[in-house]
Amino acid sequence: MANTAQSKKRARQNETRFAINKARRSRIRTFLRKVEEAIASGSQESATAALRAAEPELARGVTKGVLHKNLLARKMSRLSARVKALAA
Repeated sequence: MANTAQSKKRARQNETRFAINKARRSRIRTFLRKVEEAIASGSQESATAALRAAEPELARGVTKGVLHKNLLARKMSRLSARVKALAA
């Protein structure tokens, strides 16, 4: 249990930050799920639109420290390759 005023404040800040990051991660996963569903439907137009909508949300996750930048690069690369493969 936090004893000093400083440690009590840090505990409060950690709770707040945890809630914000949890909501941000959930939002990112929702956007990714929409892209996955669009790819599964087989429609390249909807998949492209979903990917374009998800990209800034993922990038925001990186700038806010929720995701690693290499994770973003890997996910975007793999998703865009799958969307591009729908055309063939």
